Amino acid sequence: MKKTITLLTICLLFVFGCNSAPSSEEIEQWKAEIAATEKAFSDLAQKDGLAKAFETYAAPDGVISRRRKIIQGKSAIGQWYKDNPRPDRTLTWKPDFVDVSLSGDLGYTYGTAIFTTIDSTGTKTVREAKFHTVWKRQDDGSWRFVWD
Repeated sequence: MKKTITLLTICLLFVFGCNSAPSSEEIEQWKAEIAATEKAFSDLAQKDGLAKAFETYAAPDGVISRRRKIIQGKSAIGQWYKDNPRPDRTLTWKPDFVDVSLSGDLGYTYGTAIFTTIDSTGTKTVREAKFHTVWKRQDDGSWRFVWD
């Protein structure tokens, strides 16, 4: 009986020990990773265009909503941007808020996106919008969006 109680106690300690909450340092590190990924995403959009950036940072099962349509999958997202080019428009964004799950596998951001358009007469129009992105940690440890 004593062996059974000892074995049960060891098993319970093991189970509860494996389910410890992440430290605040881990959570802040995960948030910093997501913020850095969001910045790299925006930077790539400026450097190589929206099609390249969205295809690069989409998860294989990523989804975007554009013009009341749902576009699913990394390659479909890249193709949508290739089929709908806007050479007269630039898009920049920066998250105002980043959060992450306690398991460290899902996170989200939201903030302000700035659309700048220059028409044929050279008139510049700037429009702000709010964005929200859901990020998922991939098997290789990288963050990719599953919803934008």
